[in-house]
Amino acid sequence: MRGRTAGPARGPRAVTALALATVLALLLGGCSGGGPDRARDGRITLRFQSLAWQEESVRVNKELVKEWNAAHPGIRVEYVQGSWDSVHDQLLTSFEGGEAPDVIHDASDDLADFAYGGHLADLRPLLSGRLTRDIPRRSWETATFGDGVYGVPFLQEPRVLIANKKILEASGVRIPTARHPWSWPEFRRISAELTAFMRQGREKGRFAVAWPLKDPVSATLNLGLSTGGRLFHRGTDEKVTVRFTEADAVVPDTVRRQVTTDRSASGATLGMGGSDTLPGLFGGRYAMVPLGFSYRQQVIQQAPEGFEWTVLPAPAGDGSTGAEPAQGVSPQTLSIARDSPYKKEAARFLDFLLRPANMVRLAKGDWMLPTGTAALADPSLSTAEHGWATGAALARGLRPAPAQSVRGYPEWKDKVATPALQEYYSGAIDREELEKRLVEDGNRVLARYQR
Repeated sequence: MRGRTAGPARGPRAVTALALATVLALLLGGCSGGGPDRARDGRITLRFQSLAWQEESVRVNKELVKEWNAAHPGIRVEYVQGSWDSVHDQLLTSFEGGEAPDVIHDASDDLADFAYGGHLADLRPLLSGRLTRDIPRRSWETATFGDGVYGVPFLQEPRVLIANKKILEASGVRIPTARHPWSWPEFRRISAELTAFMRQGREKGRFAVAWPLKDPVSATLNLGLSTGGRLFHRGTDEKVTVRFTEADAVVPDTVRRQVTTDRSASGATLGMGGSDTLPGLFGGRYAMVPLGFSYRQQVIQQAPEGFEWTVLPAPAGDGSTGAEPAQGVSPQTLSIARDSPYKKEAARFLDFLLRPANMVRLAKGDWMLPTGTAALADPSLSTAEHGWATGAALARGLRPAPAQSVRGYPEWKDKVATPALQEYYSGAIDREELEKRLVEDGNRVLARYQR
């Protein structure tokens, strides 16, 4: 699906007639685009693999590539369509085969193994001062591994509550704001009140909350930052271990109690993806759904006529003190392959792609937020319409996801944390068993990556 031309020639070599025939066949078949081929007639060709998938986002990315090519005839960019579903394995194969794209679109939580494995270029000597200064340090930390920076974080999205406005207003509960969000205990109490309100004179199958937790790990960890949870702890020897503290327990305990004790959250949605819960939100079965900020586009596209909705901040804090609505985030990133022969040209393209006005276009195309301070200040991203202002206000509380630089995290997530959290949320195991699996089983997995 993401065929890649072969890497650049690596110096003079003896070529047999058979080898030459093979090379020619690859060239004619479109499977090679090494140094000489990609610099034909003095014009360089960069391959940019994009993971944009929404129609609006794909259009914006292709428009920007077209604008670059029109202004830079000597450095042509070729747009290559990738997929989030298979990007990690596809990139791993392309790196090992010497066929990686020059410019790589990914997410920061997918970069660790590629960065430590030597597949990505350290961007520090390549990026312009303008771009380096424009993106906050906390965002750069999401793409920093060891002593190097291996991606430019450019799009981010907080988790929010997308809610049925009519139900919330009719119930009389306090409506949270970015400055004064619900604490997690308040969220639990209000969810119980909302559920009771929704069931007055109606069938029981109505709930204040629908938690779509088909992928429970990132939601649990990133929201856990709002209560001081981290789960992963790096020692003075730079080794990472898992510890499950009371702060880490607040979010999973709240979800479990909503599902199994309060009955204010639907157990049927625990295995769903975010999109699967939207029909229930539109139909009044659920009053609120915790989702990524970009889901607003699907709401606009799919909501029935007359459906009134609003964007609320996710809960923050354990209720003991006022809390900034902090949460973890893994921004989308743009990286440069270490083996690319055109790193400086690729960095110039990144600088163009991430100019403030262009970053705004990319953010709006994906219904996300830019990381750049100049782009984030654009008035079009601070309008109350469609909840943009709520998202922009939450941006200052976004922090690197707890697992950002943890080697072995993908295996820990898939083999340990996902099944453990799914069973805990459904009530199949208790908290003691959850902690045992996350910590004991988890540390055994991480230890193999840190020998």
